[in-house]
Amino acid sequence: MGSFREQVREFVAALVPPGWRGIGGLEGDAYAEFRARARAGLAERGWVAPAWPIEYGGAGLSPAELVVLVEELSTAGIPFGSDNDAFGIGMLGNTMLRWAKPELLQQFLPRIVSGEYVFAQGFSEPGAGSDLASLALRAEPDGDRWRLNGQKLWSSGAHLANWMFVLARTDAEAAPHKGISMLLVPLDQPGVEIRPIRSITGGTDFNEVFFTDATTDRELVVGDVDRGWAVAMTLLGFERGETALHAPIRFRAELDRLVDLVRERGLDTDPDVRRRVAWCHVQVEQLRCHGLRTAAHLIDGEEPGPRAAAFKLLWSEYHSVVTELALDVLGLDALTPSGRPSPNWYHTDDPGAPNSTASWTSVYLNSRAGTIYAGSSQIQRGIVGDLLLGLPKEPKPAR
Repeated sequence: MGSFREQVREFVAALVPPGWRGIGGLEGDAYAEFRARARAGLAERGWVAPAWPIEYGGAGLSPAELVVLVEELSTAGIPFGSDNDAFGIGMLGNTMLRWAKPELLQQFLPRIVSGEYVFAQGFSEPGAGSDLASLALRAEPDGDRWRLNGQKLWSSGAHLANWMFVLARTDAEAAPHKGISMLLVPLDQPGVEIRPIRSITGGTDFNEVFFTDATTDRELVVGDVDRGWAVAMTLLGFERGETALHAPIRFRAELDRLVDLVRERGLDTDPDVRRRVAWCHVQVEQLRCHGLRTAAHLIDGEEPGPRAAAFKLLWSEYHSVVTELALDVLGLDALTPSGRPSPNWYHTDDPGAPNSTASWTSVYLNSRAGTIYAGSSQIQRGIVGDLLLGLPKEPKPAR
C-alpha cells in the first residue's frame, strides 16, 4: 500500500505548479485548464474510475487502494474529474457494473471514462421529487426504439451532457414502484429541449428537460424492463454514499478556513463564536469517523446501501449550520459579496479557495439545497429509521 501511495504522490507532484494550495486558488481559464489537464492525467491511469475493471477503462484498484487515492487527491486539493463525472461514473457506471449486461458495459463505460459520453441524471419531475415513484414520463415501445414523452426537473449539468440516464414509466398499468425502467437516452436529438433554471446564487447549473417523441434504442435499458426501481435504489445508494470518503476531508479544510476567518475578524475570543466553532469541530470529526467506517465497509466488499442515507443526512444538516456561522462572522459584509464565488454546485468551495465574502455567501446559498437534493432530510430519516434502526413505518395519512 505504501508503494501505491507514493505513486499517487508522484502524480500529484508532477501535476501541480509551485506554491500549490489547491484548485481553489485558480480562477477563470487557469481553473478550467487545470481541471481538464488533471482529468486527462487521471483518465490515462484509469483513476477517473479507479475501481472499475481495466477492460472498461478503470484501474481495477482494490478498495484499500481506492481509499488511498481519494485521501491523497482530496488532501492535495485536486478534483477527481469533471462535475458530470459524479453522474456518469459515481452513479451510473457503478450501478451498471451491478445491473447491466456485458455488451452494454463495453459500449458505454470506456466512452464515459474517455469523456466522449457525458451523462446527466433524469429522475425528479414536477410531480415526483421525494415521492419518486410518482414519476409520469412515459417510454413506449416503437419498433426497435423507445419513444419518450414527459419532463424531468432539477437535472444538474444537463446543459453540459450529451446523454442522460432516465427513469421512465414503461407500464402505465403497474403499481407505482413497478412498471419503471432505467433507460439511457441521447440528448443531442430534436425531441429533447433543455431549459436552464436560474438559482438563488445567480447560476444556471441545473435544468428542466422536456422529451417530445424523443427516442432511444430498445436495448439501452439498465437492468430488466419494468424492474427499474431496484436499479434506481442501487444508484441512489451510490449517489448518497460516494461522498463519504472525500467529503470529510473537504469539510475539515473548510472549517480550518472558517477558523482563519474568525481570527481575521477578531472574533476568536467571542464565547458564542467559540462555542459554535467547537460544535462544528465535533460534527466534522463525526463525519470523518463515518468516512472511515465507509472505507472499512468498502474494503470488506460491501456497497453503500442504506447507511449512505445516514451520512447524507449528517453532512447536509451540518453544512447548513457551518455556513450560517460563516455569514454571521462576516456580518454586514455578507450583504455585499465580493471576490471569487465558489464554482461548485454543492458541498464546500474548492480547497485553497480565498476567504472572500463571495466564496462564503455562494456556498451558504448552495447549502440550503443540500437538505433537499439526492433525497430530502425527511426521506433520509425515514430510510435510517426503517432500514437501519428497524423502527415501525410512518403511518400513511387517510385518503
